[in-house]
Formats: sequence, structure tokens, C-alpha cells
Amino acid sequence: MADFTNDFWNAYITLLTVLGIIGCGVLLWTQSTAKVKVSSDGHDGHDGHDGHDGHDGHDAHDGHASDETTGHLWDEDLGELNNPLPRWWMWLFILTIVFGAIYLYLYPGLGTYAGKLGWQSSGQYQKELKVADAEYGPLFDKYLHQDIKAIAADPQAHAIGERLFLTYCAQCHGSDARGNKGFPNLTDKDWLYGGAPDIIKTTIMYGRNGQMPSMAQALGTDEDVQNVAHYVLSLSNSSHDPIKAVFGKAKFGACAGCHGASGVGNQAIGAPTLNDKIWLYGGGVETVMETIRKGRNNTMPPFKDFLGEAKVQVLAAYVWSLSNDTAVAQK
Repeated sequence: MADFTNDFWNAYITLLTVLGIIGCGVLLWTQSTAKVKVSSDGHDGHDGHDGHDGHDGHDAHDGHASDETTGHLWDEDLGELNNPLPRWWMWLFILTIVFGAIYLYLYPGLGTYAGKLGWQSSGQYQKELKVADAEYGPLFDKYLHQDIKAIAADPQAHAIGERLFLTYCAQCHGSDARGNKGFPNLTDKDWLYGGAPDIIKTTIMYGRNGQMPSMAQALGTDEDVQNVAHYVLSLSNSSHDPIKAVFGKAKFGACAGCHGASGVGNQAIGAPTLNDKIWLYGGGVETVMETIRKGRNNTMPPFKDFLGEAKVQVLAAYVWSLSNDTAVAQK
């Protein structure tokens, strides 16, 4: 990564930016002063004919249109008029160049140059966060020391938690929280690490990193991988080949250390349950074989530093309420 942060790239970006602005100015100047010479018969001056009684130069600088053409024709009768750029367009172009130069002097844009004003997007973001914390901080602090189940039953907290979820969690788990391929469904009671309120809060606060190693070498041949896949499917009574499942059972011992002998899983390490029909990546034999061959690596980022514990408390209460009856929990 250091290859993209050394002084060469700073100079490279600065040079390209400055040359781009200068290039725009040169283009504007050349297109505003140059004019193709035309002869009295409408052809350009490159064929050796002089322009007729000076008409090739009139109106070139006063911004008015002329009837002269460059001599270029399309479809036999569609000619290209030899007119200067409109003055309003030229001045707009000039103002754009001036604005760009002033902007790059005041704000970041030339490599590592911080700009005369020293403005940073991160600084503005932190400033906005401080304003928001001053306004909404007391509201979240009110929930920080409350029981998560009690927060889940609070309509105001539920509405706040829903907005937090849609902003920070829906990209992976879906706006309906039913998950996507590789991202757990949060509306059922099937939890990789446990669905207790404090466990959910810990997951959001510190994140998770679930890893399943490739088991192809441990199992042996590709036929063994296929047999184990059929045995895994048999644990949930999913569609499988019973003969292959019998052979796969003998090899499943290599997987039982994490998933248990009967496929009950292990929430302490995030090992999924295999004896139900809930699949994180899909329950087809080919998908299960792919998981066994290549393993899986799932990461959920931590939100402690980004959101703060008070907001995580409210968010955890909302996530818990997705698979629990808050009215019953309060009784």
C-alpha cells in the first residue's frame, strides 16, 4: 500500500491536475482566435486559393455568426459553418477555469497539498458528529443503563433501532433482516454465536470472524468429500444419496470437532448447526461440497468505536426484537 502514498504519486497527481487546467485554457484560446480561411466558393484555404475580398476574417472576433463554411460537407449539402465560439460560452469556460484554480488553492486537490483553508472531509464529519452527539447524546445515554429487553419494548427506542439497522446493517442482512447468501437471517432463532441480548450486543460491539478451514485434504479424495456432503444433508433430512451418506458418516469425524457428532453446532466458536434446514450459503450438494473443499471465511466488522456503546445498546435491542415477542418478554 505504501507504493501508492509516496512522493511520486503526489507529484504525478499535482502535475496532471495543473496540466489539465492549463490545457483547458490553451484549448479555449486556440478555439477563440483561430479561424479556417475560406475562399469565395466556400472551400477551405488549404487548396491554395485566397479568401474573397477579406470576408474570411469578418465576424471572427465580434461574436456574430457568418454564412461562411469550413468547406466540410456531409450528405452532399450539410455544411459546417465557420463561426467563433459564442461569447457567453467562452466566458462561462473562463469562469470555470478560474473557479478551478481558486478551489485548488483553497481546498485539497493537488496531491498532499492541504489547501489554504486546511479543510478536511474527516474534520467536517467529526464536527457534525459532535453537533449530533450534543443534540441526541442524552437520548441514547438514557437507554445505555436500561435492560435490553425493556428497550426492545419501548416504541421510541424500537423506531430509533430500526433506523440504525437500515443505515448500518441492511446492506448485508437486508432491509427485512432476512439475510443474504453468506449473511445470517436475523428474524429466526438460529444463531451462530447465540441469540441472548448480551451476546447480540457483544457481536455488534466487537464483530465476529467466523472461519471454516478447507477440509478436502483432511477427508482424502474428492469422492470422500462428496460422501461427507451427502451425510451432512442427511442430518437435516434434506435430499441426499443414502448410500453415499453411509460412507460419508465414517469420514464425518473430521468435522465433528466443531459441528458435533450429530451436527448440533457449537455457538462458542460460531460453528453452524447442520441438522436443520437453515443454510448460510445454500443446502444443495454442490454448495456443501464447495464449502468442504474451500472452507468459508465470514467477517462482521465491530461497531463499538463507530457507533458507541449507547447506540449499540439500542441497535442490539432492535435486533433481538426481530426474533422475539417483546410483549411476552416483559411479562
